Amino acid sequence: MKSIFKITTVGALLLISTLGSAQRKLTEATISYDIVINTSNQTPQAADLLDGATSVIYLKGNMSRSEMISSLGTQATIVDGKTGNVTVLKEYGDQKYMIKMTAENWKESNKKSDGVVFTYYEEYKIIKDYKCQKAIGKMVDGTEFTVYFTKELIPSNMDVQYINKNLPGLAMQYEAKLGKMNVTYTVSSINFNPVAQSKFDLPKSGFRVMTYEESKGAGN
Repeated sequence: MKSIFKITTVGALLLISTLGSAQRKLTEATISYDIVINTSNQTPQAADLLDGATSVIYLKGNMSRSEMISSLGTQATIVDGKTGNVTVLKEYGDQKYMIKMTAENWKESNKKSDGVVFTYYEEYKIIKDYKCQKAIGKMVDGTEFTVYFTKELIPSNMDVQYINKNLPGLAMQYEAKLGKMNVTYTVSSINFNPVAQSKFDLPKSGFRVMTYEESKGAGN
C-alpha cells in the first residue's frame, strides 16, 4: 500500500508540474504594455510628452491590432493575417491619416526589424506570474536589444509586433526605438476575455486615406 501511495503522489506532483508550465495558444487576448522612456541622451521635455504612454495589442484569430497611446495622440496598426494587408491609423490632434499597406509594403516598412537573430540565455525572471527567459536580438544593422519572453503563451498572430515575431513565445519585456528614443515595453496586464470584432473595423470617414507610397512622400 505504501508503494502505491508513493507512486500516486509522485504522479500527481508530475501532473501539477506539467499543468503549471503548459503552453496556451493566444487566439484571443488583450495585452497591455507600459512604456518607460530612457532619457539619458534626450531632453526631459521630449520624454515628458510620452510620459505614461502605453501600448495595447488585441488578438482575435488571424486579426491583430496594436495601439500606441500617448499625450501626443494615438497610432493603431491593424494586421489582417488572412490577406497580409495592414492598415495604419494615425490620430494626432486634428490630423487623421489612414495608410493602407500590402503585405509587401509592411515587410518593406519593417526591413530593419526583418531577419532578427535571437540568442537565448539560461537567465529567467517572473513577469506577471509567467516565467520569462532572456534573449538578445541582433538586427541586420548590428543593433542589439534585450527581450524577456515566456513560452507559456504562444500568440497566433504577432506580425503586429514585428521585431519579436520569431520568438518562440510572447515578449513580456523588450527594448525598442521610438523615434530617436530608447524605450522599454513591459507587460502590465493580459486579458483573455473575447475581443470585440469592432476593434478591427476601419473608419468610414474622417481620415485622409493614403497608400504606403503616398505616406512616404508626405513624410508620415
